[in-house]
Amino acid sequence: MSEIDPKIEALVPAWMYLPDISEQWGVLVTEVRNQVKAGHLVAVRRGENKALQVPAAFIDTDGPVKHLVGTLTVLRDCGFNDEEILEWMFTEDPSLPGSPIQALRENRGTEVKRRAQAMAL
Repeated sequence: MSEIDPKIEALVPAWMYLPDISEQWGVLVTEVRNQVKAGHLVAVRRGENKALQVPAAFIDTDGPVKHLVGTLTVLRDCGFNDEEILEWMFTEDPSLPGSPIQALRENRGTEVKRRAQAMAL
């Protein structure tokens, strides 16, 4: 839960506040906060009020995007901090093609996790 870097701000096209996520998922906002604390979501402080926000691309209709939690775990195990995770997830990768988050949203999680695991080697 860090403050947003301008480089990340330029990469991530849209953000969601935690209460909006909880409303979409039909859960209490504390459950969304617990997902952030558990590392299942990445949240940063941004905007004038410095409220926590999550990249909208990480959010599916009823939970995190499929394979996101596993990918975040692999990246954290590789030593990535939240800023590095966001940069990696939203940076175009010609070998995918597209960005890792695009690939996850297109249900190509195995390819994304394989690339993330390769960085640990």
